[in-house]
Amino acid sequence: MAALTGLLVFIAPTSQAQASPPNLAGTWRVNTPEGPREVIIRPDSSASFGEETIRWRVIGDSIFLAFGEEWVGYTFKLRGNELTVSGGDLEEPMQLKRIGPPVPRPEGVPLPPAPPMKRPAAREAATPPYSR
Repeated sequence: MAALTGLLVFIAPTSQAQASPPNLAGTWRVNTPEGPREVIIRPDSSASFGEETIRWRVIGDSIFLAFGEEWVGYTFKLRGNELTVSGGDLEEPMQLKRIGPPVPRPEGVPLPPAPPMKRPAAREAATPPYSR
């Protein structure tokens, strides 16, 4: 379950300003050992899994999820309504299927603050183009 929670690294725009951002907003279903679970990715840079709401960012082909004061990065591939996420703290790739539009963040549930992005030295000069 910790890996699934870690999966909530869901998606924002790409690092190339001229490229269209991937459309990751929606309600996604993933099959877990505990049964099917739903993940909601919203265009406001929030994502929810169960009772937890976190922030997300996309840079290139990587999805970053904010857990407290730390970002966890994953690689993703989007093909239509199928999303595959791998790396980070996942032992094997996870496949999600978009089953509908995103459900709005409930009233009274704040958008968590975004911790600062820390990048490897090679990317140090790059600034995430879609910071929120």
